[in-house]
Amino acid sequence: MAWNTRGLRGSTFEEMINRTNDRYRELGLALVQKIPTPITPIKMDSEKKHITLAYFEQKSTVDYIGAVQGIPICFDAKETDVKTFPLQNIHKHQIKFMEEYEAQGGIAFILIFYSKENLVYYMRFEELKIYWGRKENGGRKSFRQDELDKNFFIDSSEKVLVPYLEMLQKDLNLRD
Repeated sequence: MAWNTRGLRGSTFEEMINRTNDRYRELGLALVQKIPTPITPIKMDSEKKHITLAYFEQKSTVDYIGAVQGIPICFDAKETDVKTFPLQNIHKHQIKFMEEYEAQGGIAFILIFYSKENLVYYMRFEELKIYWGRKENGGRKSFRQDELDKNFFIDSSEKVLVPYLEMLQKDLNLRD
């Protein structure tokens, strides 16, 4: 499977998450790291000194893995510029990984950045499974922003760029 520079679409959002994770580490709240996807470069732009074509060496799992106050978490970061999110942006092996992660006592979720509205949504794995199941059973292959639980949109903060720990706490409270 090859990719080109289109694959860097979510890099701004990921940078926001990376800075958030750095701040959470500084505050002693969490230790979460970006998991790099191993690639084999095929073409390089010698002027700009960057990869323009590469093959993935293996299927990736999720973008981030870590621990928050002793709780193992994993999550993926997604970005869209429309109000409908296509489930083709999430892969079956990622669903399987998150399912297995939760079976081991971890918490899995997805952060979705609606770039035109500057909104971030924390999607609980339980919610993702509903939309995924609907797709697998012949239903919609996407979900609309207005279908989402209004309680899991992340409010901005002056302390961190993507304050997802508040939503993680809500997620944990719903599991009790």
